[in-house]
Amino acid sequence: MNNKSCPISLISIDSNVARINAFYTGVLVVIFLFTLQTPIVYFLVLDFFLKVAQKKEYSLLFILALRTKKILNLKSVKVDAAPKRLAAFFGLLFSILIAMTALLNLITIMYILAVVLLACIFLEVAFNYCLGCEIYYLYKRFLS
Repeated sequence: MNNKSCPISLISIDSNVARINAFYTGVLVVIFLFTLQTPIVYFLVLDFFLKVAQKKEYSLLFILALRTKKILNLKSVKVDAAPKRLAAFFGLLFSILIAMTALLNLITIMYILAVVLLACIFLEVAFNYCLGCEIYYLYKRFLS
C-alpha cells in the first residue's frame, strides 16, 4: 500500500512485517478450511484482537513475521499505522464471524466469509494492496 497522503495517525508500521503476517494468517485460514479445526480460528481471533488492541508484541504471528523479516534480511518500509489497524479490525470481525458460523454449522456462509478474508489477504501479500486501508482512506476523505 502506498501512502495516499501524509500520515494520519503519526504512527508508522513496517509494511513488510504486515505482509509477512498476512501470509501466515492466510496459511492458517487455508489449513482451517481443509481441516475445519475451530481452534485455528480462535487463535486468529485472539491474534487479530491483540493487534487491534495495540498489543502486537504479544501476537505470535507478529513475532513470527518480525523474525521472518530478519531472516530474509528485508528492509523496513514504513506506512501509516491507522489504516492497517482498521484492516486488522476487519480481520478480527471476519475471524469472529467465521468462528460463529462454524459453531452454528453454517458451513456455506463460513466458507464464503473465509474466501473473502483469503481474497483480502492475497491482495495484501501478492500485490501490497490493502483493501481495509482503501476503506480507511475513503472514510477519511468523505467523512472528515
